[in-house]
Amino acid sequence: MKIVNLSEQNSLINRFIAEMRDVNIHNDSMRFRSNARRLGEIMAYEISKTLDYTEKRVTTPLGTKDMYLPTEEVVVATILRAGLPMQSGLTNYFDKADNAFVSAYRKEGGDSKLGFDVHIEYLASPSLEGRTLILADPMLATGSSMMLAYNALLTKGQPATTHFAAIIASQQGVDMLAKHAPEDSTLWITALDEKLNEHAYIVPGLGDAGDLSFGTKMD
Repeated sequence: MKIVNLSEQNSLINRFIAEMRDVNIHNDSMRFRSNARRLGEIMAYEISKTLDYTEKRVTTPLGTKDMYLPTEEVVVATILRAGLPMQSGLTNYFDKADNAFVSAYRKEGGDSKLGFDVHIEYLASPSLEGRTLILADPMLATGSSMMLAYNALLTKGQPATTHFAAIIASQQGVDMLAKHAPEDSTLWITALDEKLNEHAYIVPGLGDAGDLSFGTKMD
């Protein structure tokens, strides 16, 4: 697996993530969603550089111009509900892409040493056979949700190429994907944090991305 950390070079990404982390700012749900959306747009632009392109002649009012345009059929998938703003940013740029949605949630108990298991409850997806899959989730903590969502999506066909995208990842989550995801896939992140706490939340992280985007949910 190829791992691309977009924060390794300073850019406006720093400010967007700083606002998402900052306890004095990130409770503004509109701004939080806006920053997640903008990071999705940046990732879409960077991912677009890896696609296949073909030459096409475009007619203008004054003549013609040969342009190189992407040829891959893209599907943008996200894990509900936290990934929705990020997916919005990705589809702002991949505006011809189809979309897929996976619902993954933590269920207390189970066999995991963390005290919970991750369950897939809902899946809606077009065929993925031979297409380019981008799977987005803002927080890559243990990596379990991302891999379960990916495996669930494989029931809809085998993608030709897979890109995983996360705003903040833990080293444990990165290691987990590197071990279990396809060797020819790519993981795109905009920040890397070193550890998880006892509840498997990323530290320092930013908190619960779903709650910060859409309001606190009832247990």
